[in-house]
Amino acid sequence: MELHKLGQNGNTAKNRKRVGRGPGSGTGKTSGRGHKGAGQRSGHSQRLGFEGGQMPLIRQLPKRGFKKPNRFEYVVLNVSDLNRFEDQTTVDYDALRAARLVRQGRDGVKILGDGTLERKLTVIATAFTKTAREKIEAAGGTCEVASTKGAR
Repeated sequence: MELHKLGQNGNTAKNRKRVGRGPGSGTGKTSGRGHKGAGQRSGHSQRLGFEGGQMPLIRQLPKRGFKKPNRFEYVVLNVSDLNRFEDQTTVDYDALRAARLVRQGRDGVKILGDGTLERKLTVIATAFTKTAREKIEAAGGTCEVASTKGAR
């Protein structure tokens, strides 16, 4: 291996193509734009996803699913997330925001039953799963259903 035989390693800047500089340059006359049509004019740009008249990929793929425009979007929390509160505390939307468990305002808070609860808490939320309600009451706490708090 010799120094003059080393390649450039692909890290050199490529020279800009100078168009419209005569027939000897390879990009003279029409400057690589072809003859006539929108693509030859200045200011032309194709819309996103245009594939030269071929059916675009986004239209070939099937549409899947549907989201109801008036659906409820809950912030979901597990029972194990409530262990950070002190014993005999009332845990409501404002307490969850102060503890930074809830950050975005959606249609309410739903408590799921994953994990265990070691504290006796009064939990006020929009919805509870069956197992979450059982675990909170088994720990000596109570569950209260609140109206939609933190709605959009």
